[in-house]
Amino acid sequence: MFSESLVAVSGQPVVELFVARSRGPAERTLLVIHGGPDWDHTYLREPLAELAGRHRVVLPDLRGCGRSTRGLADDRYTPAEATDDLVALLDALGTPQADVLGFSYGGLIAQRLALAAPERVRRLIVASSSVLPVPPDAFDGWREREERRAPEAAVWADPELSGPELTRAAAIAGAGANVWRPEALPAYLDRLADVRFSAEWARSWRAGSLPTARHQDAAQRLAALGVPLLLLQGRQDMVFPASLAEETAMLMPTAHAVVIEEAGHMTHIDQPRAWLDAVAGFLS
Repeated sequence: MFSESLVAVSGQPVVELFVARSRGPAERTLLVIHGGPDWDHTYLREPLAELAGRHRVVLPDLRGCGRSTRGLADDRYTPAEATDDLVALLDALGTPQADVLGFSYGGLIAQRLALAAPERVRRLIVASSSVLPVPPDAFDGWREREERRAPEAAVWADPELSGPELTRAAAIAGAGANVWRPEALPAYLDRLADVRFSAEWARSWRAGSLPTARHQDAAQRLAALGVPLLLLQGRQDMVFPASLAEETAMLMPTAHAVVIEEAGHMTHIDQPRAWLDAVAGFLS
């Protein structure tokens, strides 16, 4: 289904991105940016693999993630450098313009890409993420969220864990918060078992030195560009509130929000058919 290769995107320092590509027309390329950021792309392969043939689906691992280049200095893991890598990737693939889907943290990188190189982005999907900043009180009073997120918080606070082991343990502990439907949880845990976790970005994040990925005034700037925008969210997302997607759609004439019921942050796991239909319909 996917061919896999390393693609050089930087010479100083040397950075190669591990990239999975499906068959499909180059002029209908869908660039998919994973979240984490210390995850890899593999948890997003399904159901996006179903678009193969109609679209060329391109799923890179960001620098420091998965099978892409690791071992760089901490200050080389920034949203700006990740964005530059993706522009260089489009150049290497001979792709003047692509549709872009950014998931969670990748949704913030996708917005940066659209703002940094607007001529390269035909349509933008911000999935399980947000254009607007999350207010401090966004989840006040949601007791179930507090209960579901507590196991992951305990892992991050554990002094015995570090490196990729910490990132993996946190992802597993957070599964019950990220997947809303209990019946979808076993398959999600199986998917996590195949993710090649890293901890390259976590060092500066935990030290408080990682620059924010969020562009100031992103909504206004994206609206000015006029790029078609799909905001794709689960109603029970415990990371980025679904209400922000709906609010953004009201602020931006080119934006459309799809909020999927009975779905958490990993909406594509909870409701894969509804999620994929929304993506495919937007790209058609």
